[in-house]
Amino acid sequence: MRAVVQRVSRASVSVDGNIVAAIGPGVVVLVGVTHGDTAEHADWLAQKVAGLRIFEDPAGQMNVGLQEVGGAALVVSQFTLYGDARRGRRPSFTAAAPPEVAEPLVERFAATLAAAGVPVQSGVFGAHMLVEIHNDGPVTILLER
Repeated sequence: MRAVVQRVSRASVSVDGNIVAAIGPGVVVLVGVTHGDTAEHADWLAQKVAGLRIFEDPAGQMNVGLQEVGGAALVVSQFTLYGDARRGRRPSFTAAAPPEVAEPLVERFAATLAAAGVPVQSGVFGAHMLVEIHNDGPVTILLER
């Protein structure tokens, strides 16, 4: 599994012109699933995100976690994280898990993150989404399990 974690001041997801999820300060987590990923991978990744210290302490150092600042997470499934553009100009997405494998793992990731005490909102799996991200910093972290 891969996750792109962006610290945000606010973010939202719209589908067909309707906002389906929105958060204030916190993180947007774009999640990709590949073949062979398991519930254990989803749990590990969620715990990692919950514990990331990417928020500033009073001294201006990134030393504070999501839960400590009372932040939320917006989880968005994104199979394109497994796009391979090393050859040619059109990416191949064969490394991305099929929807019937990926969807339950993205849901597991979100549920584990919520169980860790992080308020979670989610996009709509498989939908064409417009994601509005107000990246704070900018701070962007790539995680992989």
